[in-house]
Amino acid sequence: MTVTASLMLAVYAIVNGNQAGWVSGRTLGLLAGAAAFLALFLVVESRVTSPLMPLALFRLRNLATANVVGVLWAAAMFAWFFLSALYLQLVLGYSPLQVGLAFLPANLIMGTLSVAVSARLVMRFGIKRPLAAGLTCAAVGLLLFARAPVGGSFVADVLPSMILLGIGAGIAFNPVLLAAMSDVAPEESGLASGVVNTAFMMGGALGLAVLASLAASRSDSLRATGHSPLAALVGGYHVAFVVGAVFAATAALVGVSLLRVGAQTAADDGGAGRARAAIEQAS
Repeated sequence: MTVTASLMLAVYAIVNGNQAGWVSGRTLGLLAGAAAFLALFLVVESRVTSPLMPLALFRLRNLATANVVGVLWAAAMFAWFFLSALYLQLVLGYSPLQVGLAFLPANLIMGTLSVAVSARLVMRFGIKRPLAAGLTCAAVGLLLFARAPVGGSFVADVLPSMILLGIGAGIAFNPVLLAAMSDVAPEESGLASGVVNTAFMMGGALGLAVLASLAASRSDSLRATGHSPLAALVGGYHVAFVVGAVFAATAALVGVSLLRVGAQTAADDGGAGRARAAIEQAS
C-alpha cells in the first residue's frame, strides 16, 4: 500500500508539474509525500518478520542490476507505445484501428523473437550481448522516431522504427529476467521475477510521466515562439523520443557494465540451472 501510494503521488506530481510549477508548494509537497511513503515502506519491510519484499535481495548484484535495467527499459518502451500512438493519431490522422494495425509488425516481430530466438541467443552468447544488442536496437528505433516530420508517412517514417523496436524488445526482455533469477536461491526465484516485473511497471509509469511532461513543456515553448500547433506538438514528441533513446542506451550500458557472468555463488548455481531450464522451455 505504501509503495503504491508513493508511486501514485510521484506520477501525479510529475504529470502536473508543468501546469502547477515545478517549485510550487503542491508539486514539492506531492514529491515529499512520495518520498515519505517510500521511506515508510522500506522501514516496514526491514522490520517485519516475513517481509513482502526482502530488502536483502537487492544486495544481489545481478538482481539489483536487472531492476535498474528494467526501470530504464520500461521507460523507453512506454515512450514508444504511448507517444508513437499519439503521433500516428494526432499528427498523421490515423483512426484507432489504423493505430492498432500500425503496431502489428513490431508486435509480431517481438513475439517471434521472444519465443523462438531470444532464448537461443542467450544460450549461445550469454546474457550481456543479447541484452546490449536488443537495447541498442530500441535506442536507434526511438532516435528514428525523433526525426518523424509533421507530414510523415508510415513506410518511410514509422515502419523502420517499429521494426527496430520490435527486434530490440524481442531480444532484450528474456535476458533481463534471466539475469535477475541467476542470483537467487530456488525458493526465491518467483519473488525475484515478481520484483523485476514490478520494476518494469514502476519504471514505465514514472518514465511516461517524465516524458509526457518533457513533451508538453517543449510543445508549449515552441508554440510561444510562433510555431504552428501541429509543429509544436511534433517537436515535443521529438524531445521525448530522444530522452527515451537515452534511457534505452543507458540500460544497455548498465547491463553490460554491471551484470556478473561466470563467477557464481552457491545461489548462482541453482539460478543458472533454472535459467537454462527456462531457456529450453522457451525454445
